[in-house]
Order: sequence, then structure tokens, then C-alpha cells
Amino acid sequence: MRRILVVGAGQSGLQLALGLQSKGYEVTLMSNRTAEEIRTGRVMSTQCMFDTALQHERDLEINFWEQQAPKIEGLGVSVAAPDGSRPIDWLGRLKGYAQSVDQRVKMSGWLDTFAQRGGQLVIHGASVADLDYFSRTYDLVLVAAGKGELVSMFGRDAARSPYDAPQRALAVSYVHGLGPRPEHPETEAVRCNLVPGVGELFVMPTLTTSGRADILFWEGLPGGPLDVFNGVKDPAEHLALTLGLMEKYTPWEYARATKVELTDAGGTLAGRYAPVVRNPIGRLPGGGLVLGVADVVVANDPITGQGSNSASKCAASYLSSILMHGDKPFDEAWMKATFDKYWFTTGKPVTQWTNAMLGVPPEHVLNLIGAAGQLQPVANRFANGFDNPADFDAYFYDPEDAADYLAEVTAAAEPSSVGASSAE
Repeated sequence: MRRILVVGAGQSGLQLALGLQSKGYEVTLMSNRTAEEIRTGRVMSTQCMFDTALQHERDLEINFWEQQAPKIEGLGVSVAAPDGSRPIDWLGRLKGYAQSVDQRVKMSGWLDTFAQRGGQLVIHGASVADLDYFSRTYDLVLVAAGKGELVSMFGRDAARSPYDAPQRALAVSYVHGLGPRPEHPETEAVRCNLVPGVGELFVMPTLTTSGRADILFWEGLPGGPLDVFNGVKDPAEHLALTLGLMEKYTPWEYARATKVELTDAGGTLAGRYAPVVRNPIGRLPGGGLVLGVADVVVANDPITGQGSNSASKCAASYLSSILMHGDKPFDEAWMKATFDKYWFTTGKPVTQWTNAMLGVPPEHVLNLIGAAGQLQPVANRFANGFDNPADFDAYFYDPEDAADYLAEVTAAAEPSSVGASSAE
């Protein structure tokens, strides 16, 4: 029986630990908090997991909240004009529904499950010295704790990290009492509201500790009008700031938020971090090697909602690589190959798309977003790119590819419109 140590109890660490445990590995999991501390603490993230990532949870039979969480069937984009109007507003339909489960609910539940199934759970904030000691007694050490001292073992990959400073200031509120969008009251959807030169507001249905809720999530350009949450400690003040900015920049979203209240005292979060790709292999003082997982090695801005999706895909990819390796040693060559498989299938496409969305959109991207309001197939394809970001490579980055794609969709749509007018 191979012994594996997983450090970090987030989406990737817990999914990987539960997956290895189900395959008969002897797994030790280190978490810096107990399940109860996670459950009763502050919100840790926004998260909307799309169909591929959800399927990884179903495959491991750890999709415990699938029947309770809202089924998100659409993804909408609105673009704000300076006068408070929205010249672009459309809804793309997802092929398979997405879901959001507050990580306080999910991670505490998974942590309990891991322990109930006989896993060794160590509640301790691991240091590099701890890992140096433990590495001698485990066949493989996986680091899935994306903050703190351990991250310093993984050097920044400058060639893959164009930014060295945060590109957005982030502010999150979990609320009850949000009304539906009047245009599609029957459809649960994630709403991406783009405010040029200012930032973005995301609104998404979720399941939290007190049941169904919604997440209001501002991403503001640093130093801009949305960058006002730093140092705000009072949750009520945080929500009031959020709503005031909604009233000013996205009045159509504010109109359905006039009766909201926070889900709980821990329902707000603010901060910022620089997107970064790191070298995947960490070297311990005693010569041992550890492998970084998910956002330890590929941390993107949440503007494209890929954090939990990438974490799930990374855990699934690493699990496959471990199982295929059998009883051979987990050496440096294996670690590099394991990360490379994840990078080229998931990490690279996500990083390319996210970094593109952080910049000022070029004209052809504005054309695509505008065309999605007239051409439903374009809206649907953009929405489903959140599940499969590699698809953007075919039409999103190059102006000629975008023009060819729009011409193709327009031509396909014309016969039906001609038929409709002649029938009239």
C-alpha cells in the first residue's frame, strides 16, 4: 500500500485525498482547520463549477449537495454604458448545468467524510520543516495549500506569468433576498456585468450554510472607483458599499437587490492577489521533492470563474497519473510529466483566456460579445467556454478567426430568417 501525504483541504486537496482513499491508498491529509472551524468561519471564495468539474465529483460519488444546490442553466453577459444603460445584454445556454456550493459547506463535509472513511487527518498548519520531516516516510507529498510559507518552495515561472501585481481588487457578499432577472425569471444563471474602465460584477446562485443564496462579486481595477473595500471590517458596511456601487454602475442588478441581507456575519470577503504560474516541483532542505497542486502552481484571477474548476480538473488529472504509475517511484521526471499533462490540457488554456479577459478587450472581442446578442449560437458557445476554455482558441484570440466564425454563424442563421419573413 503506497503512502501519500496531501497538504491542504480545499477543492483539489480534498478531492484528491478522497479519490486516492477510494482506490486503496494510505492517505494522510493535513488541514490547518477542523471541519467545524471551516463550517462556522468566513466565506473563502466564489465558485461556480461547470459540468466537467462536477462530473469529476460524481465519478468519485462525493457530489453530496447536487440535489440541493441551484442548477445553473445559463450564463449571461451585460455591458454597461456610462449613462447606466446596457447596450449589450444576452443569455447563453449551458449544455450541462453548473452549480455553486459554498466551500464552507463542501470542504467541512468532505473533511468529515475523509475521517469517517478511515483517513488519517492531521489538524496542523504545515511548515517547510514539517514537510522535510514527513517526506522521508511518505512515497509522495502533494502540496495543495495555496497560501502561506509552503508556496515559497515553488518559484515563479516568469515566462508564463505576465503580471507581477494584482489586476483586480475583489469584494464578495453572500446574500439572501435577491430577486430574479425579469427577462428570464425562470432561469438560474450566472450574470457577468462588464463595466468598461471600472471592473466587473458577477452574480451567481449558490448553496450556503443557510440554504439557497446568491453571491454578489465585484472585481475592480486597482485604484479605480470599485477599489474601496480595503480595510472595511464591518460586514454591513461591506454590503452597503457593494449595493451602492451596483446602484451606480449596474442599476438593473441593483433593482433586484433592494431587499437583500447578508447570509451570515461571515458572508463577506475582500482581497487581491497577483495571477501567477509557478514551477511545479518544490525542493525541501533535506533534498526531498514535493509536487504542487492546482492554485499552488497555477493561480489565475477569478474573472473567468475557473479556480474551483481548475482545482477539480487538476485533482482528477493527478489522480489518473498516480494510478497509472503503479508502484514505481514518484521521481522528478514523473512529477514534471504529471504537471505538464495538467498544464497543457487545462492550465494553459485557462491562463491564456483569463489573462486575455483581464486586459482591455480588442475590437474583435467586442464584436464577438456584441454579436452574441443577435446570434444565439455565439452566446451559447461563449457560455460553454467556461466549461471548456480550450475552445476559445478556435475563434476568440485572433481577429481573422473571429471574423470567419461570425460570418459562418451569420450565414447559417440567414435561411431561417428569410423563411420567416416570406412566411409572413
